[in-house]
Amino acid sequence: MRSPAQELADLEAASLRRRLRAPVVARNFSGNDYLGLANSEELKAVFQDAISRYGVGATAARLVCGTHAPHLALEAALAEFKGTEAGLSFSSGYAAAVGTLSAILSSDDIVILDKLSHASLVDGARLSGAKLRVFHHNDMEKLASHLRWANQVRTVDTRVLVVTESVFSMDGDTAPLAEIVRLKNETDALLLVDEAHALGVLGRDGRGLADALGVADGVDFHFGTLSKAVGVSGGYVCASQDWIDLLINKARSFIYSTAPPPAVAATAAYVLQEIFPRPAGAALRERLWEHLRALATALPEMFPAPQSAILPLILGSEQAALNASQWLLEQGFLIPAIRYPTVARGAARLRITLSAAHEPSDVAALATVLTQTVRA
Repeated sequence: MRSPAQELADLEAASLRRRLRAPVVARNFSGNDYLGLANSEELKAVFQDAISRYGVGATAARLVCGTHAPHLALEAALAEFKGTEAGLSFSSGYAAAVGTLSAILSSDDIVILDKLSHASLVDGARLSGAKLRVFHHNDMEKLASHLRWANQVRTVDTRVLVVTESVFSMDGDTAPLAEIVRLKNETDALLLVDEAHALGVLGRDGRGLADALGVADGVDFHFGTLSKAVGVSGGYVCASQDWIDLLINKARSFIYSTAPPPAVAATAAYVLQEIFPRPAGAALRERLWEHLRALATALPEMFPAPQSAILPLILGSEQAALNASQWLLEQGFLIPAIRYPTVARGAARLRITLSAAHEPSDVAALATVLTQTVRA
């Protein structure tokens, strides 16, 4: 029997072994706190007040006695923000993805995913038992082909679900959502869009890419997380009331998990209602985009036209990415290497992210060291 030590040694030899790292004092250009809210004094105060009112834990699963007023308020706020009938919150984005896909799909159904969809969406699709088809990243001809095939083999009861991210987490590019909505409408399919990296950053008041492109009504499942621009933790799905009711009854990661702390839910609802749609939220988004434009102007050959807060610098080999990351850390910049299986083999990279919490001087310093990194 193969030992875990041998497997770890194989990972080490391939430059693929991961280790947990202790907190380091460095300029962080690797997180997903796009608006800088996670450590803001305003959210700290909201969270502390919510803890004083609701405590630090939910005590049980939602269907037992774990549903508290802040959970319901958050879900109402999510539905209003995304323009749907209802919403449902989960303990994490991963739980939301796995629970949703395995609840709405079965072996009689078909799911069609963009090749670069997040691992949680892939896992949920596989767990559902549905027939799985993958189209090359943003390849609309292949998606159309898969949808034509699905219409040929489906029965009257078959659900066909298209799954994509709006902003892709490792490449930072965007999906052609208008074309995807057109194709799914033509073939009577459903559409789930993961807006995890677009929420708070794109669209009116940060409602996401579907809103920015004017196709939000064509999305059946608005999916996302509360752990990025919102600044807290958790996942969510917004959809029609019937779909949400079905998830409450069938999503195992929802049914069998202790509810998220009510103080977290209260803080997330505050962000959606009192920050994102207010002048303060607009100012944070503009500050973020000012940083992105500044870095793109300083390094146009690396980042010609940012579509999101994610800027990949692809270096190729795993070892090259590890070396660059270590060198940057020595210069005072935290940008971990992203390697297989998170990205394809030979596409290891530095995944650089910007935040409204950065200072212009931080961005200028980053541009300087990135130039040195590439030359090295």
